[in-house]
Amino acid sequence: MKFTDEIKEKWVIYNLSGRLIGEHDGMALIESVSNHVAGGYKNIIIDMSELEHINSSGLGVLITLLTKVRKADGELSLASPAENVSNLLTITKLNTIFKVFRTIDEAIAS
Repeated sequence: MKFTDEIKEKWVIYNLSGRLIGEHDGMALIESVSNHVAGGYKNIIIDMSELEHINSSGLGVLITLLTKVRKADGELSLASPAENVSNLLTITKLNTIFKVFRTIDEAIAS
């Protein structure tokens, strides 16, 4: 998996691409989010539009991120998940824990 991050006002937007299929893939992402949170950015958006696949370990990475952000009184939102990712979030009921939006703009507006 690859990712980029961009600061937009009070938001840090991460664009994930490829496959998030293990903790090893997510370690750099966890470290980056932790650094932004430590720097005062508490609102994180994960753009999943280019994420091809995620498995249970990848979901664990997202839960770790959510926990870190919420402990800092922030919020983590997921934006633009592909149909297969959205289905996995629904099947696992994680769509009730995460705020999931169709677009980045919707996530920012929330």
